[in-house]
Amino acid sequence: MSTRFTIDHLGAQADGVAKTDNGPVFIPFTLPGEVVTAARQKNRAELIAVIEPSHARADPACRHFGTCGGCALQHMEAEAYNNWKRELVVHALRSRGLDAPVADIVRCEPHTRRRAVFSARLTQSGVLLGYRQAASQTIVPIEECPILLPAIFERLNDLRRVVSLAEPGKDVLRLSVTATESGLDIDIGGLKKLGEKPRMAISRFAGGAGFARVSLGGEIIIEPRKPIVTFGSAAVEVPPGGFLQATSQAEAAMADLVTTHLAKCKRVADLFSGSGTFALRLAAGAEVHAAEAHAGAISALDRASRHTPGLRPVSTERRDLDRRPVTAKELSRFDGIVFDPPRVGAESQVKQIAKSGVKRVAAVSCNPVTLARDLSILTEAGYKLLSVTPIDQFLWSAHVEAVALLELPGRPRR
Repeated sequence: MSTRFTIDHLGAQADGVAKTDNGPVFIPFTLPGEVVTAARQKNRAELIAVIEPSHARADPACRHFGTCGGCALQHMEAEAYNNWKRELVVHALRSRGLDAPVADIVRCEPHTRRRAVFSARLTQSGVLLGYRQAASQTIVPIEECPILLPAIFERLNDLRRVVSLAEPGKDVLRLSVTATESGLDIDIGGLKKLGEKPRMAISRFAGGAGFARVSLGGEIIIEPRKPIVTFGSAAVEVPPGGFLQATSQAEAAMADLVTTHLAKCKRVADLFSGSGTFALRLAAGAEVHAAEAHAGAISALDRASRHTPGLRPVSTERRDLDRRPVTAKELSRFDGIVFDPPRVGAESQVKQIAKSGVKRVAAVSCNPVTLARDLSILTEAGYKLLSVTPIDQFLWSAHVEAVALLELPGRPRR
């Protein structure tokens, strides 16, 4: 049974929110001001028809929009979309009482995403490969994807072949695919076992297909070429399953903000460093200490720093910064810090930064809510929040990256 709703605003997950006497109702693929009909189930509803469309409504860029679970906002005109994403950051800061200049959002262009996770399974009619439908286990097979780099999208048939050769039976596979400078890096997840025959078949195919590497849950099956990405002047051999920013353009924008802010620092701590996105750029002008929990990532950073001429000394440490943050005393020897934690933020580590007295801090985050919490800890300790720059790394999704720059006033530079 359909009900008529008027959309009041967009929620944090990009669903339209209609106010009713029984509480808010969340309706995907709707926009503020629209009048729609939808089938309600408790506090959610499935859109049936748009009766009065918003002036900000646009034609989706992809035929799969609305069924594929990857994109939430292709139906929103670009300027309104950019403003909404920026406002996610503004609202999160205000909720913590933070007043700071928030820059215009750094846009993400279509066909730039260099990593993706596909779901796949073997059916009687062949390999089904695509994205999961929202809130469902259903795999939506894709015929186009306007967010992906052509280097990935143009190889979908080859990815299907890898799935077929793996002989997954009834297993649903998860293919994590990264476009590196030396070819695709593919990690297969969800496979209960891989026999010797399919292992050899995948190896032969991968070599002929020009893949850089194929691994199974992080275990390398074949690596014809080291998967390489470049951070600054350093060529980095990224580990299987290692973190990499979703687009190189967003990475460059973040790195430029961080390195400019810390340009005059002589000793910098890079916390949650990954494989060296910031550390290897900062090492062009400063001594850097990098701390990261992922063994493969910190090893990749260490190798790259030792084999890149012209860098200042880079020390590395495998360390779980949630359980064992770098202490204020340890941090006091640095004059700059950058941290880029997972979505949960870095509350324990930030409390140590707040007590360290380090002059300049750059905070990078993919979650405005936890970023605002962490920034409030620093501002309460006396840090001044100089600027926040939203970066749209995840096109047409509800996610937004941000870089915040802080300085501790009234202290001479070491």
